[in-house]
Amino acid sequence: MLKTYLKKIADTSNSGDAREESYYSVLKDLFEKYCSSIGKKKIHVTVLPKKTEAGNPDFRIWDGKQHIIGYIEAKDPSIENLDRIEDTEQLKRYLHTFPNLILTNFLEFRLYRDGQLTDKVIIGRPVILNKLKTAPPVEKEAELLQLLEKFFFFSIPKVYNAKTLAIELAKRTRFLKDEVISQELREEEETGKGFIQGFYAAFKEYLISSLTEDEFSDLYAQTITYGLFAALTRHTHPSPPYQGGDFEGGVNRKLAYDNIPQTIGILRDVFQFVSLGSLPQQMEWIIDDISEILSVTDINKRLIVEECG
Repeated sequence: MLKTYLKKIADTSNSGDAREESYYSVLKDLFEKYCSSIGKKKIHVTVLPKKTEAGNPDFRIWDGKQHIIGYIEAKDPSIENLDRIEDTEQLKRYLHTFPNLILTNFLEFRLYRDGQLTDKVIIGRPVILNKLKTAPPVEKEAELLQLLEKFFFFSIPKVYNAKTLAIELAKRTRFLKDEVISQELREEEETGKGFIQGFYAAFKEYLISSLTEDEFSDLYAQTITYGLFAALTRHTHPSPPYQGGDFEGGVNRKLAYDNIPQTIGILRDVFQFVSLGSLPQQMEWIIDDISEILSVTDINKRLIVEECG
């Protein structure tokens, strides 16, 4: 498996016009073959080529429905020293937000858990690829398989108390605000079209006329997180008559709209777009991540902990 992978990496590198994105399909194929080899056939490897350095990592690994396994940030194979990538603000943001992350230059793989480096494996020497222009011999295949096993069998632990839940939601809400909504708003202003710009105009007209873009991004991100939380609590403790959707024990953004109270008009307007609209993929990923945190939270136990504390 790795011999074929490294040959494809070398072929791509020697094509003469390869960019970082040129290698994505090769890495995607490797992960899909690995998942098939261990019987995880329902795993989805989704690629998100970024228009800017902001936004989410390059790959999301998930089940295609709700459960998110982790993220992968890839750098061009010409970047032989990943130590300097660790020091970038971009990676620090990712490590602060996402608990299961792989950083790779397609030859070296680094696994991070809760922001800490746990495993590091080099499967082929970069100098052979970049200087000798040939596929490097396979190294440390067993170590890579161990790293991938740790990555693919990860699941977010249940969040039981209010403090921990607040911290996890705050991290992702801040990421949604700074790295997704703010960036999307700027891009929509340049192109003159987009849904976020329309919401900004509506918020200024009907809520706060002096609202700045930064304040709107913060308010909009918090509104989304609050809406997901409100939908979950309404599902867990419904007020009759209850007409909500089936959350199958959790919450996700597509079903959240059905569980937003009719009396909160602006929240329903936001979630008509979030739940039913065609979201920018950068925005979809982080909202799904927030949903995942809420879905693994035992609301009943969380409330008990608060009352006893």
